[in-house]
Amino acid sequence: MTIEEPRQAEKIAKRRAWTFTSQGRPSLGDALSGREGREAFWQYWVTDNFWNFANLAGHFGMKLLPMDACSRLGAGLGLFAVPRFHKVASQRARQTIRALRPDLNAGEQEALFRENCRAQGRLMTEFSVVNRLRKNRDRLTLHGLEIIGEAAKAGPVIIVGMHLGNWEVGPTVLQSINVHPHAFYLPPKGRAKAWIAERVRSKAGLRFLPPGAEGIRPAIKILKSGGVVSTFCDEGFAGTIRGPFFDRKPHLEGNLAIAIRLARMTGATICPWYSLRTDGFRFECRALPPIRLPSEERPGARQLDDILLLNDAIEPIIRANLDQWYFLDNALRPE
Repeated sequence: MTIEEPRQAEKIAKRRAWTFTSQGRPSLGDALSGREGREAFWQYWVTDNFWNFANLAGHFGMKLLPMDACSRLGAGLGLFAVPRFHKVASQRARQTIRALRPDLNAGEQEALFRENCRAQGRLMTEFSVVNRLRKNRDRLTLHGLEIIGEAAKAGPVIIVGMHLGNWEVGPTVLQSINVHPHAFYLPPKGRAKAWIAERVRSKAGLRFLPPGAEGIRPAIKILKSGGVVSTFCDEGFAGTIRGPFFDRKPHLEGNLAIAIRLARMTGATICPWYSLRTDGFRFECRALPPIRLPSEERPGARQLDDILLLNDAIEPIIRANLDQWYFLDNALRPE
């Protein structure tokens, strides 16, 4: 993979550091402090706890189901709920499909959207059973994953995943090649959802890095000691697709730039991989050729070329599998 012409003359937006802040716990004193404090208290202790209970009941209730039944239930729920209760996201998804797949006619574009709704629903319910794959590895077909294992033996590695198929199979897949990464982790909104996510991923053997800017320093330390860090470079932020670029002007705002920065600082090899759903709760997992950044004349001289090198590795995979892409319901441009 090479970029034919240097593009450093182009201006790109600078990256702003992002710091994660968790939700505070309103006290009784807050509830007595006025309307704003009272509303925050009610939201945290009453409304949120209703949904916390619902999420916990749903998660543990679906654990009683067979794996395939759990996945099929999610597909049905996704197809029912997404178009009806997430109308803004559905509109964005249809617009993104029209922009990225103009070769499809209207019926084919709608069929792609409906399949993505099913995929979104499957992801939610499969969280209850995904760790069963450790004892059902016949449901995982691996292609070229030994590339990552070999790179990890040779030195530091940044594993770059994609939000395709069900990426929660990643820890199980990587354990099969004796790779145990530290991963950047952003807790989902909602206390129960965050607890469930941390519990499931911890049981899968994943080790967490702090989200946002606080995770950079420990990631550098791990990589400089020859370790492995995992991240995702396809992302949506505030309803907008931040990566891949999809022929838009490149920028330094997202994880593409962070992965390149970490690789340059530590000499790490970048190893992209992805999973695709093949039949219900079965997946094919593939590793792409490792990316070793070329030497540069001075620090930052190849910054844009490096970012585009990584972008050009993951973008074709995502564009070809939009029906399974988690961020399809984000817009290509800010609203």
